[in-house]
Amino acid sequence: MNIDFHYGVVYIAARVGGMTAGEALTVAHACQYVDDATTCGILRFKGGETFERFATAHKLFDYVNTENDQNRLVWAPFHFLPAGEGETLEEKAVCRPDSKVAREVVRRAIRQRDSETGLHRLGVALHTYVDTWAHQGFAGIESPWNRVHLLEAQDCTRKGWLASLRLATEHLMDRIEEDVLTVALPVGHGAALHYPDQPWARWHYIDGRNNFISRHNLPDFVQAADMACRAVRAYLAGREDFEGEAGLPEDVKDTLTVLLDTNRNIDDNQRLQTLCERVKAGRIPGLKESIPAYIAKGRGSWKCDATGLECDDDTGDRPVWTSAFEKSDYRLFHDAVKEHRFVTTQEILPAHGLRIA
Repeated sequence: MNIDFHYGVVYIAARVGGMTAGEALTVAHACQYVDDATTCGILRFKGGETFERFATAHKLFDYVNTENDQNRLVWAPFHFLPAGEGETLEEKAVCRPDSKVAREVVRRAIRQRDSETGLHRLGVALHTYVDTWAHQGFAGIESPWNRVHLLEAQDCTRKGWLASLRLATEHLMDRIEEDVLTVALPVGHGAALHYPDQPWARWHYIDGRNNFISRHNLPDFVQAADMACRAVRAYLAGREDFEGEAGLPEDVKDTLTVLLDTNRNIDDNQRLQTLCERVKAGRIPGLKESIPAYIAKGRGSWKCDATGLECDDDTGDRPVWTSAFEKSDYRLFHDAVKEHRFVTTQEILPAHGLRIA
């Protein structure tokens, strides 16, 4: 999924689920920031203080590199959550929508609702959770399950297909065979281009086991939004059995379905803008307000607000540590990430028969 869902739709689900605008903004920002937190390692301050960060995404095309150990620490726990189903490691590593593992990840986040990282932790967990619908059938490790052959999409013009290809591969040639992409991008859904992340897409392909896979994203995305709303309600109520909570009201669900189906700009940032305009105009039942702009990096970003660093490169000036850093969204997000990663890879997945870190 892209920013239109992770930030825009999750914000809507959080507000409809009963959160204040401030709470919903924190959850939605953390949810999207999982895709943008690409800087890892130690942040060093002028006074000698240090803070450890862990990247939750790779920079564009880093996933081409075959450092499978690193891929397992990024793609599997944050983007392609293993369902733990099957006999072999490759089978267990495949992501499945709304799996038992995925629900447990959300439950564990709800359990931490009273901690200082509670909202950020929920946002990270929701990113992982809703991605199980979009990324189903693929794995966050090198696996034959990620092979894609005879990829085709319905309702997709040649111009749109080429635009999607450019967004997904940027510096590769416009026309390239799926078999080449399958070899070049062995982790996740790289060989399937952007189709898994487009809310309206109808597409099909032959997977690595020669199975015909047919996908229609729209009902899956709506279900993901509905379950995210249930998770928010449960978080506020302090109940871990979130699947039993009420989801999106039917009028909101119907409106969101139409919006996700018709908002088809290839540029996900433009889709987010359209979604925000609808919310501001009161087109989502019961919700009429401005959604603050999302800033991933540079001035106005969580990192810059916490450290004063406008550049993503930490090799320059070192920031001054202050007590304000401890209260910052940037610090809380990264600590939430570390909590999520540990619980997922060291507790939940091993309990389902899968050890990948």
